[in-house]
Amino acid sequence: MQSSLRKKRMIKPNCVYKKKSDGKLFNRNNGGQVTPLIILGIVIAIGILIYFFLYSGLSFGGPPKDFEGVYNHYLSCIEREAEIGASVLGQQGGHMMGPDFSAGSDFMPFSNYLNFVVPVPYWYYISGNGLAKEQVPSIGDMEEELNDFISERIQYCDFSSFNERGYLIEGRDAVVNTKIKNKGIEVRVNQELNFNFGDSSWTSRRHLVEANSNLGRFYEIARKIYDDFKESLFLEDYGVDVLRLYAPVDGVKVQCNPAVWNVEEVRDDLMNGLEANIPFIKIKGDYYDLRNSDNEYFVHDLGEDIEANVNFLFSRDWPNKMEVWPNDGGLLIAESVGNQEGLGMLGFCYVPYHFVYDLAYPVLIQTYFDDEIFQFPVVVYINKNKPREPIEGSHIPNQVPELCQHKNADISVSTFNTNLEPIEAEIKFKCLDTSCRIGETNNGELNAKFPQCKNGFVIARADGYETKEEIFSTINPGSLSLFLDREYKLDVEVESVGGVDNSIITFTKDGKSRTVAYPEQKFVELTAGQYEIKVIVYSDASIDLAASVEQKCIDVPVSGIGGIFGFTDEKCFDLEIPGQQVNQGVSGGGTQNYFISESELEGNDKIVLRVSSFGSPSKVEDLQINYNRVDISDVGVRFE
Repeated sequence: MQSSLRKKRMIKPNCVYKKKSDGKLFNRNNGGQVTPLIILGIVIAIGILIYFFLYSGLSFGGPPKDFEGVYNHYLSCIEREAEIGASVLGQQGGHMMGPDFSAGSDFMPFSNYLNFVVPVPYWYYISGNGLAKEQVPSIGDMEEELNDFISERIQYCDFSSFNERGYLIEGRDAVVNTKIKNKGIEVRVNQELNFNFGDSSWTSRRHLVEANSNLGRFYEIARKIYDDFKESLFLEDYGVDVLRLYAPVDGVKVQCNPAVWNVEEVRDDLMNGLEANIPFIKIKGDYYDLRNSDNEYFVHDLGEDIEANVNFLFSRDWPNKMEVWPNDGGLLIAESVGNQEGLGMLGFCYVPYHFVYDLAYPVLIQTYFDDEIFQFPVVVYINKNKPREPIEGSHIPNQVPELCQHKNADISVSTFNTNLEPIEAEIKFKCLDTSCRIGETNNGELNAKFPQCKNGFVIARADGYETKEEIFSTINPGSLSLFLDREYKLDVEVESVGGVDNSIITFTKDGKSRTVAYPEQKFVELTAGQYEIKVIVYSDASIDLAASVEQKCIDVPVSGIGGIFGFTDEKCFDLEIPGQQVNQGVSGGGTQNYFISESELEGNDKIVLRVSSFGSPSKVEDLQINYNRVDISDVGVRFE
């Protein structure tokens, strides 16, 4: 049977016969077409192999034996820097350098950073002018910062031990591409490295490392907690409960004399209440044991069990806001009812009270496991005794999108430099959080229609000049002249007795700051004027903050009627703080108020800043000491 089948297949027509021009028959079958295709495929495959062999830097079977040790050392450098970078991102809420500093105000005391061992950018906070702000990095943002961090650091990989044995390693600049996964970080480095040892040499260009890290996993958990915080307001709900339990809000006291509370004592009681309750908050998971069913109140369900440890921290030393109405010179006073004329039939006196609070305070949320941590702070805001309004989506709705569509005020704008010469500038108008492009000045003049807005900002931007903003109302027609200061580009150098590794320099003028990350950045553009110059020098440190468990005890009102009459009970709880490692600390710097004149800018190319050296921090106490010394140490300023 098998033979028959093969035979049938063999005699199946598989060709087409045609006649040659000489009248003879020739066979053009499919085999004649396949042969060139096979040859073409082989050529392409060989070409691909040659490309990868010559240009990818990957060698078959890994590095030669003579270079295994030195190459593995290089890969370990990449892995170590990736893990350090992931640690920095985790400790700073997914930020490496962080956003530009924005100060708080008397109205809202929150800057955009929470100082906790190291400054951590808020993911959500209320700005000094009362606007809700978000600073949530994406995975892509973190990968980009990690790329820059690793590419900068691996060029300092120490090969000295191999150099002493006769190895010569030469390399070009590195291009790093990281991918933060749920468990681990994939690091791809494109860097040509030439290894030489005696008569042997080897070149590698593309390198792949898998670093151990829970950064991606922790970030995913942090985003789930944060998104739920925005929508469910669970932290505000706990805050409202603390407010009503520890402060007089609504209620009745059975007494004939007025009820009086001292506002500062109420504040102190509230801070005690927040410190007592916030550390109890848990996200549903398997990382804790409930000692009794009453503690289920503190467990918040995200809809799934969290596979990590989650901490909620609060400190009374962090910025916070508490305002209460009616407030009579720092006292809360509620008058008695029942002792007035005509009310004796009641037979008793009572004091009803109702006070309205604005309460805002930070909560630091930590996700951790062993020695890895990811933390981010948020501001909890209770407005008039109620949780803030939920935030919909990922943007803060504080804009008026139709504003730019209604331009009906005739405004004339003139733009000049400080020598009264007209300059060409782009003009925008900003009202609240909406910015509208108006047009460009021609020979320093622009007549155009603006949206109507009281106390908006006219903004002029021109190449080579500092952007100018001036408050201006466009309710009625009018005119405005703007004088722009010329910008001068200067090289920046930082000098210190102890040497300078890395430093952050801020030049602040009229409330606006320019930041230089030295030595990665070595220039700044400045205009003439009065500046506060602050230099913070950082150096490598290795400070281990051991994990700790501290027991806190506090008096809380008893439940039931006893609480109404002021009876309290002592409650104790364990506050667990995970271990952390600080890799960099302040080692020098200073602050100086200095007027930079136009002549200094015109006649020089460099600004040199000389600062004090404090020494590298060796223990946790040094971190705060050195940071405080920056504000009281001087900065020497000279131009060259």
